[in-house]
Amino acid sequence: MNRPSCLLASALTAGMLLSTAACSGDGGDASGRTDRSASPAAASASPVSASPVADAPRAAASSSSASASPAVRELTKDEARTALITNTDLGSQWTTSEGAATWRDALLKSKVDASQFVTDKGNAADCQQLLDGLYAEDLLGKPKGESADTGFDDSDDEAQMRYEVAAYGKQALDDRFTWLDSLPDKCDQFTAVSPKGGKQTVQVIHTDLDDAGDARKGLQIKMTGDLDDNPDTLTLDFAAVRVGDSALSLTNGGLSGAEHDSTTQATAAGADRLKDVLNGKSPQPTQG
Repeated sequence: MNRPSCLLASALTAGMLLSTAACSGDGGDASGRTDRSASPAAASASPVSASPVADAPRAAASSSSASASPAVRELTKDEARTALITNTDLGSQWTTSEGAATWRDALLKSKVDASQFVTDKGNAADCQQLLDGLYAEDLLGKPKGESADTGFDDSDDEAQMRYEVAAYGKQALDDRFTWLDSLPDKCDQFTAVSPKGGKQTVQVIHTDLDDAGDARKGLQIKMTGDLDDNPDTLTLDFAAVRVGDSALSLTNGGLSGAEHDSTTQATAAGADRLKDVLNGKSPQPTQG
């Protein structure tokens, strides 16, 4: 009479064992928690954070963040002043300027004789812009930020140097450097007329500068004409060096010529000073 009951009990026990085994095979335990190590399939499954699809946006964002350029720090007024060179950067013959030379108004206020540019009137405008920029001392254009300038006189040959540091913006400087680079071709030699009606021959050539800053451009301009009814030749070096979004520029020369060594010495020392200032450092003292 007890045999059927025993069989039924055995069957129930076997069913419970099979059910327990099935749960165990799914990674469960008696508490209902998941044990991924109990199943090869579960062990090989990667968590969501390790998925290439899930990680791709985060990796791209990280890469974009790492490659993004930091915001450009604008040059302050004090920093512009600090970045200026001094006469100790040039040599013992250079002293603080006592004022503009008389040849500035007599020669640099000249107007281009446009009649010589028969086939390309645009060149006449570029050559006039060159003369106007030399006179106004803004061949790099108007600064978009802070600026500072200084001047020096050379006691050896009565040359003068006008030196400026200013913030312009990288694109504006790149465009200006491209324009300056075109002038020796557009304005190789032309005639200009002085305020008193005298004719002057103007020549423009490239000059080399030391490898300073991020970009650099050098020109030499010679103007031969009458000054106080006497023939004279004014020779001016123009040099500009870009450092980031800022630049230094200078004109150097006079009626006795332009000492190009002083030009390169000024641009090399000035580029180092400007770079130090933009990096938050104090410029290194000039080595005697």
